[in-house]
Amino acid sequence: MSALTRRTAVVVFLAFAFTYFISALLRAITATLAPTLEAEFQLHARDLGLLAGGYFLGFSLTQLPLGRWLDRHGPRTVLLGFLGVAVAGCLVFSWATGFSGLLAGRMLCGAGVSACLMAPLTGFRRWLEPGAQLRANSWMLMTGSLGMVASTLPVQWLLPLAGWRPLFWGLAALIVLAMALLALGVPRWPQAPAESGAGVETGYAQVWRHPYFLRTAPLGFFCYGGMVAVQTLWAAPWMQHVAGHTPLQAATGLFWINVSMLLTFWTWGMASPWLLRRVGGADPVMAASLPLSLLVLAGIVLAGGRAGAAAWALYCVSCTSVALSQPAVALAFPQALAGRALSAYNLVIFAGVFAVQWGIGLAVDAFVAAGLDMARAYRAAMALHLACTAGAYAWFMARRGHGDNALHCSTP
Repeated sequence: MSALTRRTAVVVFLAFAFTYFISALLRAITATLAPTLEAEFQLHARDLGLLAGGYFLGFSLTQLPLGRWLDRHGPRTVLLGFLGVAVAGCLVFSWATGFSGLLAGRMLCGAGVSACLMAPLTGFRRWLEPGAQLRANSWMLMTGSLGMVASTLPVQWLLPLAGWRPLFWGLAALIVLAMALLALGVPRWPQAPAESGAGVETGYAQVWRHPYFLRTAPLGFFCYGGMVAVQTLWAAPWMQHVAGHTPLQAATGLFWINVSMLLTFWTWGMASPWLLRRVGGADPVMAASLPLSLLVLAGIVLAGGRAGAAAWALYCVSCTSVALSQPAVALAFPQALAGRALSAYNLVIFAGVFAVQWGIGLAVDAFVAAGLDMARAYRAAMALHLACTAGAYAWFMARRGHGDNALHCSTP
């Protein structure tokens, strides 16, 4: 049963969703700003990859302490504290005069919004029943996609009018507004349930060695992380350097990619409770649908310049079932470990985003140095990513039976 009334649950969801919307906008804005920053600061592909990945590096560095704090203090208190760091990050980025300032600002932004998804998911694990948790998770990701939509054409239209620095002043103001809504709308953490077993209260050992966590971690790193890396950065440079699009055309392409992601996550939210009842949860869905993402990525590599926004939208959409692994991991653990389980898995995901974003940039520069033109260098780098993702899926399938049916075996 839900621990919240329906009305309170809606208010809590909306407060968290607005915060996550801003977080996703902040995460994805570098894809739209890439041409502007590239020209103003003379950045290379590896610099763009590190800059975008710096957000996820800052994000990843907070995940382990975040999990403990969420379990101990609850989502409201922890998220309010973290968002103050995000405000500082926006201001540092807007005042940057060189690459190091940009990178420092992005890392602070990443650290500051690193609780924007984990905080609500930890709360949902205690406040909502399993089917509602899957739905709420998918709809949180839908609001994230809405934030990414806002980071494309709206940002591209505002750039000539306001410039990129004032955009970050506006983002800082929106974060302050989100903090006020959270303080007013989200309840304080109730008395923690009694802990049982040595190490449950403070440790991560039970999380790291859990068979379901080990089974899904490579998918989180390469498939989920790769999807976010493409959506928040590499789709736009591909459209410009491989498909020959202008910055406005690339921003328009990103807009439609993110719209497609928004609609897909809305659909997952509607279907998730049915899937839980009818097909046994996340595992069968991921096993059946993720091969499509491998085929689509292989087709993009082969098509080269003929693969534009529609192809990348299909790739991102075909990866979205991997998002079901997040609530599945949470439900594989008792409530008292939910914050740590979610944060540990999120660490895997965002370490993957950082590695894939920077790794693709390094690979592109390396292939160009080896004599390939830019278009072929991008295709070769994506082929390497395809090989890694295929290996992660093979590991997931090879370890069937290790923590299967996680959605049905959790304990309160």
